[in-house]
Amino acid sequence: MSPSFEDFKLNRQLLNAVADAGYTIPTPIQQKAIMPILSGQDIMGVAQTGTGKTAAFVLPILMKLKYAQGEHARALIIAPTRELAMQIEENIRTFARYTDLRTVVMYGGLGPKTQIAEIKKGVDIIVATPGRFLDLYLAGHINTQYIKFMVMDEADKMMDMGFIGSIHRILEVVPRKRQNLLFSATMSELVHKISGDFLKHPTVIEVSTQATPAQTVSQVLYYVPNLKTKLNLLQHLLKQDEQVTRLIIFCKTKTVADNIFNFLEKRYGAKDVRVIHANKGQNTRINSINSFKEGEVRILVATDVASRGLDVSNVSHVINFDVPIIIEDYVHRIGRTGRAFQTGDAITFCNPAEEHLIRKIEKLIRQQIPVANIPEGVFIEETQYEERQAIAKDIDMQKRKEDPQFMGAFHEKKAKNTKGDVPVKKPSTRRFDKVHKKDRKRAK
Repeated sequence: MSPSFEDFKLNRQLLNAVADAGYTIPTPIQQKAIMPILSGQDIMGVAQTGTGKTAAFVLPILMKLKYAQGEHARALIIAPTRELAMQIEENIRTFARYTDLRTVVMYGGLGPKTQIAEIKKGVDIIVATPGRFLDLYLAGHINTQYIKFMVMDEADKMMDMGFIGSIHRILEVVPRKRQNLLFSATMSELVHKISGDFLKHPTVIEVSTQATPAQTVSQVLYYVPNLKTKLNLLQHLLKQDEQVTRLIIFCKTKTVADNIFNFLEKRYGAKDVRVIHANKGQNTRINSINSFKEGEVRILVATDVASRGLDVSNVSHVINFDVPIIIEDYVHRIGRTGRAFQTGDAITFCNPAEEHLIRKIEKLIRQQIPVANIPEGVFIEETQYEERQAIAKDIDMQKRKEDPQFMGAFHEKKAKNTKGDVPVKKPSTRRFDKVHKKDRKRAK
C-alpha cells in the first residue's frame, strides 16, 4: 500500500489544502521528516533541492501551531535569499489556506515599512533573510520571546554567502527552549559547525547521497572551445522548440547573463525571454519569476542568485552556459528541473578553463557527467586572441594553485641565478678590475 498524507495524522484543514495543491504521495523527505518533527525532535535534513523538503517542515509546524494566537511570532524560518524566503511563504499560504495562521515574509531590497506594518497586525510565522530579520529586531519591531520553532533552510548556501555571524547573533536572541530544524543539500565544514551550535541531539535524515543530483534529471556535458561557439550551440539546441518547453539558462556573471538575454531577445522577442540578476530591481525580478512560473515566458536567463528558492514546476531544461565557480551550485542549478517526480534535462557547456571545475563537480556528485559531441550543424568558431589569452591565464592560475612551483606561460622572466623567487643580483666587477689594473701598472 503506497503512503499517503493521511498517515501523518494531520488535521482536516491541512489535508484539504494538500489535496487542493495536487499532492497525493509524500516524497521520501516528507515520509522521513514529518513524524519526527511532529514528535518534537530536532532535525538535520540532508536533501537536494526539488525533493519537497519545504512541505516536510511547513506541514508539521502548521499542525503544531494550529491557529492564530497572540501578537508575536511562534515560528521563525531563516532563508539565505529573498527568492527562497518568498517561495517558503508561498508554500505556507498554500498549506495554511483553511487556517487563520498569519505569515510575514521579510527581506532586503525593499523599504521595511510594509513589513513592519504587517508585524504590528500580529504574526504567527516569520520567514526572513538573516540581515533583514536582525535589522527589524534591533529596531525593536520583533519580539522573539514566544518563538518555539526555528528553521534554517539551505544552510550550505547561507554559509557560502557569509551569514554565519548573523546566524550566531540570531541564536543569541531567540529562546533557548525551542525546536530546531536544519536543512541543507550539502554538508560542508561550516554547516557541520553551525549544526553543532544550533541543534541538540538531532535526528539525521538523509534521503539521498550528499550532493547527488535527483535521479529524474538527465545530465549531459559539451566541451566547447569559446564563447561564440557556446552561443552557436545554444541557438542549435533551442531549435528543438517542441522539447524545450520551459528553460532556465544559468550564467556566472551579470554581464554574460545580459549578453545572452540580448542575443535571445533579438531571436525570440522580449515576450519570450527574461533575465534576473542582482542588478535587477526587486519588483522586476519578482515579475520575471512570476511570468516564468505562469508560462507567459519560456526562457529565463539567471545568475546563481536564482539557483535556489526558484520552485517552478515543469521546467523541461536547465542549461549551464558557464560552469559554476562554487561547485555545490551545480547541484542546485540542475535541481530546478526534474522536480517532484517530473523528469528534466540538464546541459552544461564547458570551455578549456572550466574543465578543472567539472572534475571537482564529478568528484562532489560521485558520478561522471556523460559527454556528448557538438552536433553537426553547429559552427565551431575560432577562439579570438583576447579570449585565448584569458583562458590560458586561467589555466595557468589553476595549475599554480595545485603546484606553487609551476611556471606557466605568463610568469615573469627571472634571472637565471635566482635564489628562491627573488632574483640574485650579480656582483659588479668594475671596482675589482680597476684595483687590479693599478697593481699591474706598478708591477711594470
